[in-house]
Amino acid sequence: MSQSLRVLIADDEMLARKRLTRLLSAFPDVEVCGEAADGEAVLAAARAGGLDVILLDIHMPGLSGLDALALLPEDGPRVILCTAHAEHAVDAFEHGAVDYVLKPVEAARLQKALDRARARLGPKVEEPAKGQAPSTKGLTRLPIPTRQGIVLVDPETISHATLEGELVTVFTTQGEFLTDFTLNELADKLPVEGFQRVHRRALLNLAHVTRLEPLETGGYIARTTRGHSVEISRQSARELRRMLGLRRGPEEEG
Repeated sequence: MSQSLRVLIADDEMLARKRLTRLLSAFPDVEVCGEAADGEAVLAAARAGGLDVILLDIHMPGLSGLDALALLPEDGPRVILCTAHAEHAVDAFEHGAVDYVLKPVEAARLQKALDRARARLGPKVEEPAKGQAPSTKGLTRLPIPTRQGIVLVDPETISHATLEGELVTVFTTQGEFLTDFTLNELADKLPVEGFQRVHRRALLNLAHVTRLEPLETGGYIARTTRGHSVEISRQSARELRRMLGLRRGPEEEG
């Protein structure tokens, strides 16, 4: 059995905290370690240690949830935003949130978010079976074969990857690298959280997206922090809207 996740519930509304406590009580691998009603209390609890995950509301007195998220250390607890407001999703992912869950929080959706948080914490890497290639999941550096040699890349620095012709270009905050990896191979080696296959020729890290611009086709153009543009197909846009809790597009109405 996997180790229990130690969770802090942070919401200024007592009823919301009680609902989350009730939902979490049904999960055998989760331990509720405390509650917080404002951003300052969240930071104090994170500094005290002993937490794996924070379920964090956005609208709270004093520091907002996004303010608190931005002040948490990179090696601190993983954060799942639980909010009634869909419009802050891009900012949340940009600041490192693991997931963005809209209220009223449902058990199945919360379980999925906790699974993502557990994966981000770095599960134990098992020895591969005989004859099976070792997995690169959980590695802090991803080896990418290029014509200049093997480049070791931090997955979190990857904003997107695109297929042009027969080669894939990986875009990172340190530069761009051509690789013989296919997009499917690259997606399989990257962490699940944040990375989405948004087009048959594109893989996107939502943490690097600053804006989504709608297209007449029903898709989007995603603008990254470094000024790149990535096309999101209509089908992928539909899935992205569901994940972010955004309003349905015109083709989905009715």
